[in-house]
Order: sequence, then structure tokens, then C-alpha cells
Amino acid sequence: MNQEMVRQALKTMKQGTKSMVAATTGLSIATCGNLLNELLDTGELLELGMEESSGGRPARLYRFNENFSYVACIIIRAGVKIHSLTYTIANLAGETISEGYQENNRIDSTVIDKLVDQLIDLFPQIRAVGIGVPGAVNQGIINTSDIQELINVPLAASIQENHEVEVIVENDMNLTVYGFYQKQGYDEEKSVAVATFIEGCLPGAGMMVGGHIHRGITCFAGEIAFLPFGMSHDELYRQLHDRTTFHYLSGHAVASLIAIMNPETIALTGSLVDSSDLDLIRQECLKYIPEMHIPKLTLLEHPDEDYMYGLITMTLESLSYSLKLVEKRR
Repeated sequence: MNQEMVRQALKTMKQGTKSMVAATTGLSIATCGNLLNELLDTGELLELGMEESSGGRPARLYRFNENFSYVACIIIRAGVKIHSLTYTIANLAGETISEGYQENNRIDSTVIDKLVDQLIDLFPQIRAVGIGVPGAVNQGIINTSDIQELINVPLAASIQENHEVEVIVENDMNLTVYGFYQKQGYDEEKSVAVATFIEGCLPGAGMMVGGHIHRGITCFAGEIAFLPFGMSHDELYRQLHDRTTFHYLSGHAVASLIAIMNPETIALTGSLVDSSDLDLIRQECLKYIPEMHIPKLTLLEHPDEDYMYGLITMTLESLSYSLKLVEKRR
């Protein structure tokens, strides 16, 4: 835990002396000195030389080495005719080192594992892999998805075993709402939701409740396509792609989120919805929900950016957590 405190202090300060780290962490100067030397030996910190002195003995300056480790973040998308993989390699500061995109007629665990293998060959500093998927995920296994080849595949365990890296697999909407939430910089914990209505797919939602992703007991929360619309999924798909019935159905989905969550904001996204739809959906919600409970409805302008930001942030958090566990076991 003490090492992590020193890491976080220098991440925040950008650079600092032993005394500055001690003041920030509350650890003794002697303890900080030992920890700084340990982190220097592993390469996690860099020594910058001596601090400019105003008369006293100059102190050594240290900086967090944000390029000590990388994370590989892969977004899997299901298309109407073709699927795709978008990836970003990021350093410990969340800065992009490399990115790429590839299309595939078929995506299964072999395709994903091959990409991870290629990325680790190019960037051996990769210590964690994050994967965003269109579907419900429970304990690293995809339960439902628009990509049939990934259902019930132990994706996380397979990659972890093959490459000896930390792995997270998370639902696309959970990552999008997480990225959206983190970017807002809220001063206190809020409840927000993101709902997507995209061509070629059934709708889904991600929910932050009290500042935390709400996944549910089996990580099924947010699968709004399973709301009791009174029709089959095939018929729901057809009517959502029909402009004469879209607002009625999307309004029902949003009203359900309001009744269950009572959120501050619901952001809508996807190729089936645009800014002109917001008021029509709001009017549909008002048929069931008193106006005082209607949250701010907004259009998510850059969902892909929020999605990747959420995935990078969560993957970095998983790496930080694994380092804490290693330190705790020592």
C-alpha cells in the first residue's frame, strides 16, 4: 500500500523530492526514501537530478515514469455486414502511444488473441488488456452479444493465461457511461445513464448510480432490450428502425430508466437518434413520469471517445489494483 501511495503522489505532483512525497503521503522521510529507491530500481520512477537550491542542501528530484507500463484497450463492434476491432495503446498517464483499426467478417476468441499477441510483440511494456464488448459480461464471460461467436467464451481467462497480463472484459455501455461520467468531473457522486439506439442492434444502457457502475447481480443491468415491450426482439428491432414507432419505444425505455434510477442526466446516443428526437422522447416520457422527475436529456456528441476513455481508465485502475495486491502479498 505504501508503494502505491508514493506512486499516486508523484503521478499527481508530476515531480517531487523525498520531503514533498513525505508531506503528501504522511509517511516518514526515511520510509519514503526506501520506497523511492525501490521504485527507482524497478524503473517505475525516474531521477531528474538535484532540485535548485535557495541556500540549503539541494534535494534529489523524482518523476513518475508514465511509460514504465502500457495498457492495450480493444473495442469490439458488431456491424450489420462486418465487425471491427479498434485498439489504443496507452501509457500510465492515459496518453495514447499508438492506435489502430481492423475489420473482420468474423470475430471470435482466436482473432482477439492474435491481435493481443501482435500488440504485445510491438509493445512488450503492456501489462494489462481491456476489452469492450457489445453484450452482457459476467466474470469475464460474455452471456449475451450481437456477436454469437463470443457468447459463453472465457475470454478474460484465456488471454490472461496465454499472455500473463491483467485482463478486464466489460460491457460497451458500462464503459461509455463510465467515460462520460469521469469526464464531467463531478464534485460529488451523481447518478447518470447513457442509452444507445444504434442501427443494426437492439438498444442498451449503462448506468452510474451514486458514482459507481450499476451492473446488477449477474451483470445484466442496462439490457433495456429485455424490458416488457410486449413484442419479440425481432419485432422490437423492426419498430425501432421505423421512424413512426421509434419515439414511442425509445420513450418507454427512457421512462423506465427514470422510474428505476431517478438520474440527474440521461445521455442518448446511436445512429438512430439525433438532437431533433430529444424533445419528442421527452414528451413521450411525460405521459408516464411527472415533469419534476424528468432528468436532463442530452445527446452524447462523442460516444466513441467516451467509450475508449472509459476503457482506458478502467484498465489502468485494474492494473493499479493488481499492483496493490502484489505489494500486499509481500
